[in-house]
Amino acid sequence: QVQLVESGGGLVQPGGSLRLSCVASGFTLDSYAIAWFRQAPGKEREGVSCISTNDGSTYYANSALGRFTISRDNAKNTVYLQMNSLKPEDTAVYYCAAEGGEPAELHRLCVLIDLADFASWGQGTQVTVSS
Repeated sequence: QVQLVESGGGLVQPGGSLRLSCVASGFTLDSYAIAWFRQAPGKEREGVSCISTNDGSTYYANSALGRFTISRDNAKNTVYLQMNSLKPEDTAVYYCAAEGGEPAELHRLCVLIDLADFASWGQGTQVTVSS
């Protein structure tokens, strides 16, 4: 059974950093798109970043570009999201999600980062950016 567990959220001041972790179990990170989404109060869930685990290709939403870095450690079956220069508008519950497929499909999944394409989800971790 596919399980994803996020951790690393918390309260941080504007300009600060956090590193989120997403530990996968029930499958190995051989050929998956692993994405980070976030959902702020009263807003729709949005894609933030995605990594294709077969070749390590990374993808970012405009809101994350230049500030967030997604990476994976296949040996630990873990995907990370390093978030720097955090802003109050980054406050949200952050979720990781996974979907498997062939390389071309993983590329499509990560280009779009559409929550409708991802079947497996973690429970989320709260990130609050506030002074």
